[in-house]
Amino acid sequence: MKLLGAVLLAASLLGTAARGEQSPWPDEPSRTCFFQMLSGVDGEFCRGDLEVIYPELGDVSCTYIPKCHQYRRRISREWGSPRVRYPQAEKSKKYVLVLVDPDAPSRANPRNRFWRHWLVTDIPGADLRTGDVKGLVLTDYVRPTPPPRSGYHRYQLCLYEQPAHETIALSPEERVSLGAWAMESFVEQFRLGSPVASTQFLTKYYED
Repeated sequence: MKLLGAVLLAASLLGTAARGEQSPWPDEPSRTCFFQMLSGVDGEFCRGDLEVIYPELGDVSCTYIPKCHQYRRRISREWGSPRVRYPQAEKSKKYVLVLVDPDAPSRANPRNRFWRHWLVTDIPGADLRTGDVKGLVLTDYVRPTPPPRSGYHRYQLCLYEQPAHETIALSPEERVSLGAWAMESFVEQFRLGSPVASTQFLTKYYED
């Protein structure tokens, strides 16, 4: 279904894509705005049909953000937090949503892994089913902003089922800095276990 959605979205943009710069391969010039799906190890990270929905782009789960129509600039400079939809969410449960960049400052040298871009707890399952992320915001949404000439960055979203009666909080040290976050320790501390769903999208500095 993800692949079909990407094909349909690309087809719907053909009439207005004459100004686009994206080809079937992310860095080759073309007149067609093409939404390329992730493959290999990057594609395997996407599990559980978690949808990440930005204006105009739609669901970017498991895709490269194309350069055409200034989408990379707009996701870095204009758009706020996406809608995040998980149709399988149980209405009676609460969830924890994490968005991180494991490639800070670059995938080749990720010395600041993980860079925390968004952290929301106590999200009602009923809201997740409609894509409305409401809960306790521990880290406000930070737009994806890869540094110049640092290549593609992965922006990974993990959704966890929140243990009943578990109060989740960041330590004073964690609140001070977004970078070099010990995400694995956080997950272990609050007994979150494995994600019920995860996905990612890749983008890079919009002028590269």
